[in-house]
Amino acid sequence: MRIMQAQMKSPEEILHLFDTKKIDNTWSFVEYKPSDTGKWTHDYHRYPAKFIPQLVERLIDEYVSDKDAHINDPFYGCGTTIVTAISRGFKASGTEINKIAYLITKVKSTPIEPNYLEIKIKQFLAKVRYLENAQTTLFNRTIEPSIPERHIDRINYWFTDKKKIELGKILRVIYEEEDETIRDFFLVAFSHILKNCSIWLQRSTKPTRDLEKNSVKPYDALDKHLKKMQKGNKAFYDIVPSKVRDNLDDYLNIKISDARCQPVADNKVDLIVSSSPYVTSYEYADLHQLSTIWLDLAENLTEYKKKFIGTSYKKYENKKLRSKLALDIVNKMLEKNQKMANEIEAFFIDMEKVFDESFRILKNGGRCCYVIGDTRLKGVDISNAEVFAESLQHSGFKLNRVIKREIPSKILPQKRDEKTGKFASNDNANSEAYPVEYIVIGLKE
Repeated sequence: MRIMQAQMKSPEEILHLFDTKKIDNTWSFVEYKPSDTGKWTHDYHRYPAKFIPQLVERLIDEYVSDKDAHINDPFYGCGTTIVTAISRGFKASGTEINKIAYLITKVKSTPIEPNYLEIKIKQFLAKVRYLENAQTTLFNRTIEPSIPERHIDRINYWFTDKKKIELGKILRVIYEEEDETIRDFFLVAFSHILKNCSIWLQRSTKPTRDLEKNSVKPYDALDKHLKKMQKGNKAFYDIVPSKVRDNLDDYLNIKISDARCQPVADNKVDLIVSSSPYVTSYEYADLHQLSTIWLDLAENLTEYKKKFIGTSYKKYENKKLRSKLALDIVNKMLEKNQKMANEIEAFFIDMEKVFDESFRILKNGGRCCYVIGDTRLKGVDISNAEVFAESLQHSGFKLNRVIKREIPSKILPQKRDEKTGKFASNDNANSEAYPVEYIVIGLKE
């Protein structure tokens, strides 16, 4: 049953709750080293703004008691929630509109028998090494580089001719692997090394060229990263229960799809743990464009971007916000910038639909946990967490708990330009991006 209006916290009560909320240092996880947060398969591929598995593990420990639980993430990104659920022997489901994120998560969540993987990696590296030395042939056979023709202009923009040919030959060998699981494993490794092999400014998350960059050799980068992934797979394989390893299709249900439409029946999920996009913060399609163009994941990059929640390409004409806090933010931004006000409105409207879907799929007694931070654009406070707290109530949830945590380390720039709302280097920005964030928890009663 949906929460009664009288039980809902008012916008004023929500603002007071957040204003007086103290930081809970036990949720900052400062004691964990990169080797801890990147354990198992979590370090397969770089990904911006990912949260750490320890956060998901603690939420599961606190809120899940069923040994056959079902965990969902409507924005699974690089798969932290999904991998954690699989490691515990739980069912895992979710959606992600980003096609490279789907591939990353699929591979990170799939334990491969270690001896078999070792043989496959050795065979693959031997082929690629021979190809590197022979330049043109592999076992008396001419190798035609696999370079997507429709993206050739973008590939030429980011890669030297020499690196382009080397990468194209490696990709051709990968595509000739008949085992789809192994082929996808190699594709994730290939995707990960693209930035190092390109002239993309190494320390920049934004697409910026460094014409003086001394990029690495593709084979060397691939050899090093595949061996790292091999170790991660072994640790993951050992931790995943055999019932899951032997029947993965029964436990892993992730889709390339809109977060507003989960691949789950009504009342089936025990816990949702997710970190949604932030309005106007990242154009994920831009950040992953090297992978998108090389793996030919989108016919048109501009059209591809329009599908993402939180993108600057979205606006709605005939949909209205339920959240008064969100409407207040939109109205304040209207005085500054109408285009950005439309983007913020579209983001919050989309998120309201996501929360409705969360309510549909959760069991009674289940919880949704959304990790989100507040920010500031053009002098307007964008109180994402407060809006989420109010919006969850409109979807039928009881606002169960709010956790405030410091972010000691995150894979994103820590500063942003207040005027544009875009991330920038520390030298060129004037505002902390997300010094703290919240876990907003809704309970379905």
